[in-house]
Amino acid sequence: MKAGYLSEFFTGVAMKTLSAVEADVARSNQHEYNGDKGLMKVFGTATGKHVYNALYVYLSDGDAEPVVANGTVTWYDARQNHPTRTEHRLYFPTTPVSICAAEGDLLVVGRRPDDSVLVIIAQGGSTIANQIRWLFSVELGHKGFSVREEMETEQDRIQFASSFVLEQLGVEAEGPPAAATYLETMLKEFGGKFPTTDAFSAYARSTVPELDARKDPDAALMGWMEREEILFRTLEKHLLGDQLQKGFVEDVDGFIKFSLSVQNRRKSRVGRALENHLEVIFTENKIRYERGAVIEGKSKPDFLFPGSKEYGDAAYDAELLTMLGVKTTCKDRWRQVLAEASRIERKHLLTLETAISGNQTDQMQEHHLQLVVPRELHSTYTAAQQKYLLDVAGFTEIVRTRENPPAPVRN
Repeated sequence: MKAGYLSEFFTGVAMKTLSAVEADVARSNQHEYNGDKGLMKVFGTATGKHVYNALYVYLSDGDAEPVVANGTVTWYDARQNHPTRTEHRLYFPTTPVSICAAEGDLLVVGRRPDDSVLVIIAQGGSTIANQIRWLFSVELGHKGFSVREEMETEQDRIQFASSFVLEQLGVEAEGPPAAATYLETMLKEFGGKFPTTDAFSAYARSTVPELDARKDPDAALMGWMEREEILFRTLEKHLLGDQLQKGFVEDVDGFIKFSLSVQNRRKSRVGRALENHLEVIFTENKIRYERGAVIEGKSKPDFLFPGSKEYGDAAYDAELLTMLGVKTTCKDRWRQVLAEASRIERKHLLTLETAISGNQTDQMQEHHLQLVVPRELHSTYTAAQQKYLLDVAGFTEIVRTRENPPAPVRN
């Protein structure tokens, strides 16, 4: 097991596309998956019935929260006493997750280092299914299970984008041990408290001075976001440590309130951090902008270029106006951007979401929404989608050109 890699969380992962019989509880009386060679690489040869504790998770793009259930899986050889044949099976009980399953959904069976099992079912063709396949780098080319056993290659290193996907699977990736070296400095810098997001973003940027927002805005944005996430989780773990050690014995309401406050702080902070770092990129590239400008209909785009004064001037050429919505993850929230800045026909949306489904990006194009994704994440999209994507450097160049249009050629 190597810290900071997928092997820290999984000893083996198998996945496949569910058939009708496997997905339909009414048709599958035995509640079993065929233990083919792929699944045997994860669980080994069965000797008797081996029962594993299991967490079941169902994920889809349309649900704000996953469906989760605790249970077990049983690995056994149905022909253990046969002299020449084996017939391995993985038995699963009926759960709220298995009831959600449908033909074409993605099934993932992951064995954890503590010998528990994570069973994930993701809606077929969804963004989250694409992200899971990207995370584990598994190609589904046959009816059986496809497997990843080795998970300590460079592509398996946990980075900002992959940590987001893992969290949706219920797996929380901590920062690398080296991040702890910043803890003492952060405690002194912020007086042993959580600082404002603006202050923390600035501090995170100061720890990676080699990143240059003018030379490579894409690398700078991803580097700043990853560093801030690592540093924040390190500080958070320390500041919340006392409460976690005390626990919440006979205080269920207190635990729920504490958990919600942690999750809400993380969500609001990461979105604001992304805007903070983008603001620095635009400033460093000498681009005029206004953040959070209130325009007609009280709409409030995240960034407006050059600003609300030009936007409100009917004589100002609308072709030279640009708006940028900013969302760390999209889901269906990308549609919110369409209602902002009615003078601007083609809108832009920057996201850190990986492997958005083709169906969703097709809808974005139909609504004249241009997706902006840091260059590092382009490879998580299909070749066809990548032709449509714009990176941060490309977006800044478009805005710069609009703000400084070439002088007309005189005859």
